[in-house]
Amino acid sequence: MAPDRGNNTRPAAEMDIVEEATRPMSSAGDGEPHVKFLPEGRHFTFRGVAAGLLVGLVIVFSNMYFGLQTGWVSMMTMPASLLGFGIFKTLSRHLSFPFSPVENVLVQSVAGGMAIMPLGCGFVGVLPAMEYLMKPSEQGPIHLSMTKLIVWSLGLCYFGVVFAVPLRRQVIIREKLKFPSGFSTAVLIGVLHGKGQTQSSGTLDSSKAGTFGSLALENRPLMDTQIADDEEDRGDMQQTASGQKHSWADNMRLLLISFGISGVYTLCTFFIPALRNLPLFGTVAAETWLWTLNPSFAYVGQGIIMGPETTIHMLLGAVIGWGILSPLAKYRGWAPGPIDDWETGSKGWIVWTSLAIMLADAVISLGYIAFRPLVEYGPSLIFSLKQRYDRDGLRSLFQRRPTGYTVVSSDDTSRPSTAGSDGVGGPSVRARGRAHSLDSFSLKAWDHDDAPPEQLVGTKTVSIGLVVSIIFCVASIHFTFGQLVPLYGTIIAVFMAMLLSIMGVRALGETDLNPVSGISKIAQLFFALIIPQTNKASVLINLIAGAVSEAGALQAGDLMQDLKTGHLLGAAPKAQFWGQIIGATVGAVVSAFIYRLYTAVYEVPGDLFQVPTAFVWIFTARLITGKGLPHMAREFAIGAAVIFAVFTILRTKGLGKRWHAYIPGGIAVAVGMYNVPSFTLARTIGGLMSWYWRARLKREDTPLIVLASGFILGEGFLSIANLILQSAQVPHL
Repeated sequence: MAPDRGNNTRPAAEMDIVEEATRPMSSAGDGEPHVKFLPEGRHFTFRGVAAGLLVGLVIVFSNMYFGLQTGWVSMMTMPASLLGFGIFKTLSRHLSFPFSPVENVLVQSVAGGMAIMPLGCGFVGVLPAMEYLMKPSEQGPIHLSMTKLIVWSLGLCYFGVVFAVPLRRQVIIREKLKFPSGFSTAVLIGVLHGKGQTQSSGTLDSSKAGTFGSLALENRPLMDTQIADDEEDRGDMQQTASGQKHSWADNMRLLLISFGISGVYTLCTFFIPALRNLPLFGTVAAETWLWTLNPSFAYVGQGIIMGPETTIHMLLGAVIGWGILSPLAKYRGWAPGPIDDWETGSKGWIVWTSLAIMLADAVISLGYIAFRPLVEYGPSLIFSLKQRYDRDGLRSLFQRRPTGYTVVSSDDTSRPSTAGSDGVGGPSVRARGRAHSLDSFSLKAWDHDDAPPEQLVGTKTVSIGLVVSIIFCVASIHFTFGQLVPLYGTIIAVFMAMLLSIMGVRALGETDLNPVSGISKIAQLFFALIIPQTNKASVLINLIAGAVSEAGALQAGDLMQDLKTGHLLGAAPKAQFWGQIIGATVGAVVSAFIYRLYTAVYEVPGDLFQVPTAFVWIFTARLITGKGLPHMAREFAIGAAVIFAVFTILRTKGLGKRWHAYIPGGIAVAVGMYNVPSFTLARTIGGLMSWYWRARLKREDTPLIVLASGFILGEGFLSIANLILQSAQVPHL
């Protein structure tokens, strides 16, 4: 399943923050011209990287745990920012320089780079399919050594990050795509560092939010620790008086409490495993048809983050799959085996219907994203080219005309820069009229849509990095699988991944959903056409092609969300890029060890880790390589694909309209089908809680997101304790 970013709506305070951030600050008196300044702070610090790695480690454990259970992972960028702020706030009296918003952006970029690795490197889907589900006739099962696991992981973790850099200028600077989660994270960081900003509802002014540093609160110089503490004390007094704003301390307290509650529940489930499957609808429904409730706080938290629309659609998928299709297939003899059997039972039979729904949704959604610009701008482009041809002849069609944008390179000297001979100079204005020691700080003037050239990733770095990362990816796959995977297949997979990444990034920017599940399935479909079915390793090659595409789209989308956050807060893209590289490197290695720990201690697939996405992967590969379907599965799959193709078209055309939420989303319905109902019911409870909090009580989002994040992190991290107890063979009660 596509990863969630850790939130599904924006925090409040958009209007106040945007207005404050974009209000020009005069350089002196009221009669002098207004000047915009670059945010102060160190963009790349070793302490920021260390904090990001620490936070990312907790998220990686959580994502591996939940990914092996249901295929769901989360970037948790907002909790990462909050945890980073809490760490440095606790240590504020021992810091040599203050913790700034741009440094917080680095923390969440590093943590996000680590967080995606369980999904991006295939540990929750592709690798379990290879190691546990492939048959000997398919050249399986393939058990990878730790060395090969690490090499495989590192091979997949770079090229998507590098490829995202040249896309940044198009989707963030020129088109100003929304990237809602990236914007929400920027708002939260602004609130945390804002010193007394009030929170209220409002509407984002997209023209303001699209400029560099537009949410950098007040663009003022950083204060020393004592001044910051003094201002915070005054701000706390104001907050206590109003009783409306949740300070960072309140949020941290809420995070720790929810973390502890979820952690205690997780420990209890080890000693009393029955807590994971409560017979909510009676013992017959539970034992015969698998209708149970897993009252996990973590899954309730996931539902809160997903929101009511997604969770209700998932519940619809569970009702259709487990309440209608499963009994039908059982009684008609189409799935004669036990209900929970993936091969002969209805559990495996309904996966084909969910798979068809996912494919239909992916083809329609990505096709719309790919061809919409051609439909919208094609006629005007043809008309413009015709005018140029009529006016200046054929040669004019091949001459590049100035567009107002400057090509950025590593040795760029044409754009204004803030760096002088001392590395800090350039046009600067000293802030006046500030209390205490603020007069001793200099602000660097900057009034452009993009970051200064020295803060950007140079074209030389991108060019070399892209070539090296592609070669390394191809080499790592060859090292891991040898002659089983042809070289040309790997090369095609990488370049196809980059092409599909463009569509994934655009979908993420417009809808806040990165359709990596659909992207991987499209790659699998394409490879079914170019790899002969007579090839004994066709299933393995198909899995690898999908994994490469998923990894590229996931990494590119994650970095682009982070770059949107940094763009709004004035953080250096270069610092974020290297932070993501570091996070991805550590995350890839750590994920390999965590995966091997879980698979060594627990049965996979088993009661705790059912790895449903692994079955989706292997079923897709077998289907499109000619392995056939169970009886009547083809007819129901085709019917579901047609119906949800229509639904996806309606959802695409109705984006932003009131009735959009009432049209079932294909991916959500499919996930509700291939996951057992116990997870979906818990998520639905969370979704309804979210609806009640936001729609009925009309309360601020941030505390709810913090509560959900604590629930998720608590169970994910305390699963380590359960892992230790399981490996020590401690008996259950």
